[in-house]
Amino acid sequence: MSVVIIGTLDTKGDEIGFARDVLEAQGVDAHVVDAGVMGEPPFDPDTSADAVAEAAGTTLETLREEGGRGEAMAAMGEGAADVARRLYEDGDLEGVLGLGGSGNTSIATAAMRALPIGVPKLMVSTMASGDTEPYVGARDVMMLYSVADIEGLNQLSRRVIANAALAMVGMVTNDPDVAVDDRPTIGITMFGVTTPCVRTARERLEAKGYETIVFHATGTGGRAMESLVEEGVVDGVLDVTTTEWADELVGGVLSAGPDRLEAAGSEGVPQVVSTGALDMVNFGPRESVPEEFEGRQFHVHNPQVTLMRTTPEENAELGTIVAEKLNAADGPTALALPLEGVSAIDIEGEDFHDPEADAALFEALRSTLDDDVELIELEADLNDDAVATALADTLDEYMRATGRAPSREG
Repeated sequence: MSVVIIGTLDTKGDEIGFARDVLEAQGVDAHVVDAGVMGEPPFDPDTSADAVAEAAGTTLETLREEGGRGEAMAAMGEGAADVARRLYEDGDLEGVLGLGGSGNTSIATAAMRALPIGVPKLMVSTMASGDTEPYVGARDVMMLYSVADIEGLNQLSRRVIANAALAMVGMVTNDPDVAVDDRPTIGITMFGVTTPCVRTARERLEAKGYETIVFHATGTGGRAMESLVEEGVVDGVLDVTTTEWADELVGGVLSAGPDRLEAAGSEGVPQVVSTGALDMVNFGPRESVPEEFEGRQFHVHNPQVTLMRTTPEENAELGTIVAEKLNAADGPTALALPLEGVSAIDIEGEDFHDPEADAALFEALRSTLDDDVELIELEADLNDDAVATALADTLDEYMRATGRAPSREG
């Protein structure tokens, strides 16, 4: 068993050496990767800082001469990611541990995000109590707050670092006996306001012999699904909930970025897409909503989540964007339009019911969509069983036509 420790030995050498000693005392090999730029390491690492810089296409001398800390950290992060990937591919990495402040947290987590989901990844960081999204991204990176700065060994830092090292020992030496499922895997996107649709569709697909993985469409959820499509983990996509595009367009807090809705198409993976929760843009507590949106229609979902209704103009633009993404797909693709509401609060009698806004969305989709994309229009709201059934059955047809379906149902 081998745990790779990534750290800047010129500033965190004592702490990294301590973590190495804890691992090795438990019978776990430690492979230390030095990501330091400015100083010399207090002990010889297994992978030198020179090798990390070289993996990024540069040299330590160049990074030192140029003198830009941000550029140096970015380069060492790129190099550490390459080193970690190679160690993993060679069978020399079964877990990765990082220690540091903002600089090494950036470097070490870049390496962690380059590894497959399921490989143990633990970052002990002074940054773990703040906004961790830039470090975690859409990967299963664990972050442990160091409490005190990682600057010298003391009774507190020894305890925290030892706990982290022992956690890594537990993860790499214990077989969780997680069964490998060889059924075709369907990725599904969900929000609270699309849950009934997703639940019915999921159960129908599982009855047909598929494994399903549901992703919460919170920005990182959409990115996680698309990264697993690119890695070949997800064989088909039921993209019920495309709401992340509303946040990307309007400026909400749950954007998945401008590449959302591209992975399945570029990989030729069968996909059935709908318009789930495109009636809303997401913000935090009501007082956090930017002043520019005052006067808009809001729905307080809970004390931490405020929803804002999309306008007809925004919906028309969203329809064009979604259609253009689907037009570019290389694999079988369908778009399902639930004509009586795109979320649980977009039906008659609910806060976001707005036939004009929905009509603008649907018309933009119809007018922009190519003939190669199958268009399914349903006189029901998204959470009606008829919609969920149509979504699941259409995807099943595509999976069977492309030879990706289960060999038998059940």
